[in-house]
Amino acid sequence: MKYKYQHSNSFFRKSRIILILLGIIPYLLIVYLFIYERIALTDMVILFSALALFSILVGFSLMRISADHLAQLAQDIRTIETGEVWKPVTAMTTDAELEDIARNFNYMLKKLEKANREIKEQSVQLVVYAEDLSRSYEKIKDEEELRSRLSRYVGKNLVEKLINSKSDIFLENERKEVSILFADIRSFSKISENLEAEEVLFMLNEFFGIMVDIVFRNNGVLDKFVGDQIMAVFGVIDSEDGGASDAVKTSLEIQKATEELMNFRSENGKETFEIGIGINTGNAIIGSVGSENRMDYTVIGDCVNIASKLEQTAKGGEIIIGEKTYLKILNSFRVEKGEDVWVSNKTEPIICYLIIPQ
Repeated sequence: MKYKYQHSNSFFRKSRIILILLGIIPYLLIVYLFIYERIALTDMVILFSALALFSILVGFSLMRISADHLAQLAQDIRTIETGEVWKPVTAMTTDAELEDIARNFNYMLKKLEKANREIKEQSVQLVVYAEDLSRSYEKIKDEEELRSRLSRYVGKNLVEKLINSKSDIFLENERKEVSILFADIRSFSKISENLEAEEVLFMLNEFFGIMVDIVFRNNGVLDKFVGDQIMAVFGVIDSEDGGASDAVKTSLEIQKATEELMNFRSENGKETFEIGIGINTGNAIIGSVGSENRMDYTVIGDCVNIASKLEQTAKGGEIIIGEKTYLKILNSFRVEKGEDVWVSNKTEPIICYLIIPQ
């Protein structure tokens, strides 16, 4: 290996000088004295000893100085390695090699400090990103759970509208104008007597599946199933007519879907039936009712009772609506006057109208 440190302040050059001082010069001096015999043997020994001692002391001093500087440099580097001090090292020496080592080490240290600072900054950013991702995941998880709960009561389009809305209508009890729809299978008890239990359940699930889809499609909220009866609420989400138009549209679609289903069942030799529908519009209390262990989101009010009574009055295939519903959907659907219905605890009859299929 060829060294490039050949100048006078090089540790490599100094080592050669020390070698000469410790070995070559004293022996050359002895050869010279013996050849020319200008000095007596005793004088020669004394002079040689003095020169040898001087060479050794000078060489030792030079080696010791360089060794001390090298040890100090090693100590400074070790201090940085242990993390006690994090600053550039200083080579207090005239040795070129040690100065270059210190300079190159400081350059590398500067690079490491920059890299370490960038890593710390990136670590902080990663922590922030991780927290943001965690919050986003929790938010998505909460929204999915909310969608899952709401989808049992309302359609997907309405669920998205509720989630994206800042309204708290599903969280707070309130009084609001809504339209209530009741639909019931006529002569269900008689039909169920002729069928096995499994057939009855299949028939109801088939029928309710169609009805619920229609309710959801028209912005309705499924309130409850009671045997073969279904109760739906319209206008829970803000609407100009209290959901009356949606309720009537739903009733027409339900009657049409029922007719198609009955044709299909008839072709397959199965029992058929008709349904009666009652709709009423009015103010009601919307909120959660129940106990700590079981809560239902429902609608309470006189308009609910009237809608139920109208449904009981409707014959198979009929849709009966109350007067307020009629006033809301006037000129939007074909309607004719029906017979008034008397309700217990009321002094005046309920004015009714029949929806004519279009």
